[in-house]
Amino acid sequence: MAQTIQIHHVTRIEGHARIDIHLDEAGKVRSTQFHVTQVRGFEKFTEGRPYYEMPAITARICGICPVSHLLASAKACDAIMAVQIPETGRLLRELLHCAQFVQSHALSFFHLSAPDLLLGFDSDPAMRNVLGLIEKHPEAARDGIALRRFGQQTIERLAGERVHPAWVVPGGVNKPLSVDTRDLILSDLPLAHSIIRRTLRTFKAMLDDFPAESEAFGNMPTMHAGLVDADGRLQIYDGMVRFIDASGNTAGRITKAREYSKWIGEAAMPDSYLKAPFFKPLGYPEGIYRVGPLARLNVADSCGTSEADRELTEYRQRLGRVVHSSFFYHYARLIEALYAIERMEELLHLPEILDTHVRAEAGVNALEGVGIIEAPRGVLIHHYRVNERGAITGANLIVATGHNNLAINRSVQQVAERFVDGAQLKEGALNRVNAVVRAYDPCLSCSTHAFGRPAFRLRLLDARGAILDER
Repeated sequence: MAQTIQIHHVTRIEGHARIDIHLDEAGKVRSTQFHVTQVRGFEKFTEGRPYYEMPAITARICGICPVSHLLASAKACDAIMAVQIPETGRLLRELLHCAQFVQSHALSFFHLSAPDLLLGFDSDPAMRNVLGLIEKHPEAARDGIALRRFGQQTIERLAGERVHPAWVVPGGVNKPLSVDTRDLILSDLPLAHSIIRRTLRTFKAMLDDFPAESEAFGNMPTMHAGLVDADGRLQIYDGMVRFIDASGNTAGRITKAREYSKWIGEAAMPDSYLKAPFFKPLGYPEGIYRVGPLARLNVADSCGTSEADRELTEYRQRLGRVVHSSFFYHYARLIEALYAIERMEELLHLPEILDTHVRAEAGVNALEGVGIIEAPRGVLIHHYRVNERGAITGANLIVATGHNNLAINRSVQQVAERFVDGAQLKEGALNRVNAVVRAYDPCLSCSTHAFGRPAFRLRLLDARGAILDER
């Protein structure tokens, strides 16, 4: 008899999701569905607010990467003001974003995914968590805490608060960097550097332990998208969005942020609050693409810092020029954390980083503004429309996890087909279905901004559970 297995709560991710696995008469996987079961509604309730309030409001979308929303929003406001922010303001924003990447990637790798990687996908679920990690691998647990603390402390030293700082404003930042703060951050960099080097060595040493997961965790040809500069180097604050096809050929470029909708379409899914962006020239759902660490390393020709480039060369020697298995999001995430630490050191040694000219001021000079940035999880787009008085008349947010929605769904299907057997259902198999979602490091509370028809159904059931009506 056909049946459905439900994973009611995908664990060790940010936000809430449910997975349905539908089995056929023989107990084999027939189909899967990844449901995101919450909605935030920022696009609607920001209407009528002054544009300059948007960075502070939209940063509240997320408690993990508020800096990314803050920066994307500020860039959209810069466009409404039609200003070019001072170079030091731009450098300080990038410095802050590097710290955001370090703390977020540390959280994803050490706190959310390391229990699977270090304790095993089939280990006792009662121990397969941070507490189990502390007991069995205390050095890794300490490294994770220390690396995330470094990122958070740097954000606090630059911006005044660890979460939801108000330092970034339309036009730049509201205070220059002091010599003392610069030197404090520089003094902590060597420890962060040593942790990420050690973690990369550990991860590479155990790569051969996961052949089945490497093969089946979303290992499929798709497009990829990410920010690069004019020379093809990885960028996280600014640049053009490059799309590549499954073979690595350039398929499109967003060179002007306001033209993103020429390349990215958005579809509503009937069973999820998470909308599904797609590459417009290929249509929906054929225009599937991935963003985030794996996609960024596929799209970029190089990182642009010395150690990260050496690691990228080894990564490509091991896995190929375009890497499709989503299992390797973890590997790419560690290389990016190394890049962010190196880039912070470069920025802090620039003489202009201490310049006091950090903000441009202006009023409404354009009725529309778009900000595009790389959040730790991938491309983040804020698009605002305003009236002549600067009040928001429309907002559209396309968040990294949304870009990955179609890929996550296909990855769940692939992992379920490979590991789930209805006749011999094992907890470790269901954990792998959870784990492939975790590989993307989704932030579901960030990403649920409905598009089109509301994604809910109302069902009327009788006492035996039969559906009498459905709207």
